[in-house]
Amino acid sequence: MSLKAGIVGLPNVGKSTLFNALTAAKAEAANYPFCTIDPNVGVVTVPDERLDKIAQLVKPQKVVPTVMEFVDIAGLVAGASKGEGLGNQFLANIRETDAILHVVRCFEDSNVVHVAGSVDPLRDIGTINTELVLADLDSVDKRLKRIEKAAQSSKDVNLKLEYGLVKKVWTALNEGQPARSITIDEGEEPFLHELHLLTTKPVLYVCNVAEGDYTSLGTGNKSQWIKQVEDHATREGNQSVAICSAIEAEIAQLPEEERLEFIQSLGMKEPGLHRLIRESYKLLNLITYFTAGPKEVRAWTIRKGTKAPQAAGVIHSDFERGFIRAETYHCDDLFELKNEAAVKEAGKYRSEGKDYVVRDGDVMLFRFNV
Repeated sequence: MSLKAGIVGLPNVGKSTLFNALTAAKAEAANYPFCTIDPNVGVVTVPDERLDKIAQLVKPQKVVPTVMEFVDIAGLVAGASKGEGLGNQFLANIRETDAILHVVRCFEDSNVVHVAGSVDPLRDIGTINTELVLADLDSVDKRLKRIEKAAQSSKDVNLKLEYGLVKKVWTALNEGQPARSITIDEGEEPFLHELHLLTTKPVLYVCNVAEGDYTSLGTGNKSQWIKQVEDHATREGNQSVAICSAIEAEIAQLPEEERLEFIQSLGMKEPGLHRLIRESYKLLNLITYFTAGPKEVRAWTIRKGTKAPQAAGVIHSDFERGFIRAETYHCDDLFELKNEAAVKEAGKYRSEGKDYVVRDGDVMLFRFNV
């Protein structure tokens, strides 16, 4: 499953520094090296210590983590929905992503000019969100005008469903509310998906903080700006995370053997990028299952609630089409008992059918016939 998150924000908030830190951290992904698809698109691994622990016990020839794509989208400005600052081009790039990472400036620095003249996270969030709403409103308004007359005179049930959904979305956007704020009735979801709206995407607010604020996070101290963003995210039903792009860029440039010592000297247990990647992963309600054998230990991405045949289909469509059963156990059982034979002996190894809902951390072997 391919997951793509777009990094957005005003100019000079630290977006590109964050993206560059992500791309420079490629040394941590020895078996799935970072690759650049376009100058502003990169693939990075999702850090998961369970994969490493499974590999230590199974001792495979190869280890393959699951991955995410990050897209660095040029700084949006007020008026982007009308084309200011090449806004239309960048808004189109956001439409192609699954989630939005909204970088918010939460630091003072006289050497880094703020486009609005001062640091105000909530004002900046409002500027970006307004542009996303206006861009969606323009798109939905065109759609509404195309189908309104036909829907009012037609007996086509699907057309009427679509019109009702589009009208509902148009009303919300016209009131300055994101499309995700509306209640979806039965049968309307496919029509909402077809609109490819920016404001239906889940958002992770990334507080880019000063070094002093970042090092104090480990003690539970948070700046007022971080608290403001956290409260705003909670009200929206979204998530937030605090990092320091400058520190992350510095960590990413260090030799791998020196990174942990540097991170610990800051009072942190891991790079902030690890938390950012994991939070981005969770943002879309994703989980990981594993396949493990002497040739390869590999992590696979699926949506939470996915059943065994569909999880098998992530590996290959033939696995889903010819699904017979899934042989599975949880990675925690392997960590406790040290090998698969002991897992079987303890009665933890199970055979599951097509209705089995895969759990995060399951180790799976699929039996199929085509």
